[in-house]
Parts: sequence; structure tokens; C-alpha cells
Amino acid sequence: MGHREDLLEGAKACLLEKGYARTTARDIVAASGTNLASIGYHYGSKEALLNLAFIKVTEEWGDVLTDGAEGAAAGDDTSRAPLDQFRDTWERVIGSYEQTRSVWQLQMEVISRIDTDPELQKALAGPQREGRNGLAENMLGIDPETDPERARVAGLFCQALLAGVMVQWMMDRDSAPSAKDLTDGLKVVLEGREQ
Repeated sequence: MGHREDLLEGAKACLLEKGYARTTARDIVAASGTNLASIGYHYGSKEALLNLAFIKVTEEWGDVLTDGAEGAAAGDDTSRAPLDQFRDTWERVIGSYEQTRSVWQLQMEVISRIDTDPELQKALAGPQREGRNGLAENMLGIDPETDPERARVAGLFCQALLAGVMVQWMMDRDSAPSAKDLTDGLKVVLEGREQ
């Protein structure tokens, strides 16, 4: 790897260990084995490097969930019912909590910085939209290419739900929702007053 890649890997490690606000340029240099001038040369600023590193960490977390979905569906010749896909995805998300807690914490910290950091907000706008499409596809099986509007609104719903579930799991794991709770709750919402 060159300095550019080393810096990105070092920044990702620092974000997961220290968080966004506590990561310094010197921390990144120490973790990457590079030098301070490399940050400016390759990324322009520490903040630009951290913003990209955050996006990469989030993408990697999403890839773990997607890889699990592809593995689960590989042995299936029939397509799964939407609620089964929803539940299976939530089982992977919640099941990953222990090993990915630092990613969840980092996401909460970054969310808290959005209003005061316009560059961070701008850096996350595109990946945020892409993430919504990925959630619609992975959680509900809606293809953003063939049905972009349904994918957009489903992605908004899934993203809002994901943020709420993260907060609940971080605050009180014992009372946080399970995949079954979320699926049963969605069923109740869909059924409305029909019972």
C-alpha cells in the first residue's frame, strides 16, 4: 500500500478506537506509519480524510450485512417473502451488534456533528442516498434500478428505523427490539385497525 491507502486505513482504525472528535492528525500518522505532510498532500485536510474514512467504515459495515444476505439466499431457489427478508436482515444487523458496536457509536457521534460541520454534511449526502437504496434492497427486496421511487421511500423508512434501533440498543440492550419484535411491529402497522 502507498501512503494514501495507509492513511485511510489508519484513519479508519483511529475512528473506531477513538471516535471522530478525539482523533488527531498525529494519531492517524502513528496508526498509518506515514507523516503529517502526507495528510495534506493526499487528502487536503485531516477532516477530509476522516470524512472519507467514516464513509468507508460505514460501507464496510453495510457490506457485511449484504454478504450475509447473499449467503443466506444462495441456497434458495425461491424468493423470500418480504417480511422474512426484513426479519433476516434485522437478525444480521442486531446479531452484529457486539462485533460492530464501535461502528454504531461512531455513527451516533457523527450524527451529532452534522449541524456544526458543513463539510461533513456535504460529504455524507451522496453516501446517505446510496445507503437508503441499499437498505431498501437488502431489507425489503426493492430494486432501486427498476423501482426508484418505492426504493427511495422504503429506504427512508428503513434508515429511520435503523437509527432508532441503534439508539435503543446503545441505551438499554435488555429492552431493545429483536428482529422478531421489529417484524411483528411492522405486521401490526400494516394490519392497522383491521383486527
